[in-house]
Amino acid sequence: MSLFRKPQPLAVLVVRDAPDVVAGLRSALETAADAERPGLERALALAEDSAARPDAELRGRWVRQRLAAAGHEGPADSVEAIKILRQAEPGLTLLQAVTYAKEAAATEA
Repeated sequence: MSLFRKPQPLAVLVVRDAPDVVAGLRSALETAADAERPGLERALALAEDSAARPDAELRGRWVRQRLAAAGHEGPADSVEAIKILRQAEPGLTLLQAVTYAKEAAATEA
């Protein structure tokens, strides 16, 4: 084991369909009947809000979901939470788990 290892990439990939959903809603809105417009406009606003969320926020939500599934109710960045996260997702390195836990804690504040 070397002290000078190359940093590993983050293991949790954020997949974003929101830009495609936004484009589809905009396209549907262009040809929508008057009765459909309010619903499509609201859906478009929600999709745009979702598309604007940073990846760290989405990873934080992922962490909180894993912790909740394990029954953890304490801070997301506690030692116990990091241990639970690594048990729930064995492929995570300690550095990755700590990084994700900090992101989750930052979005809770």
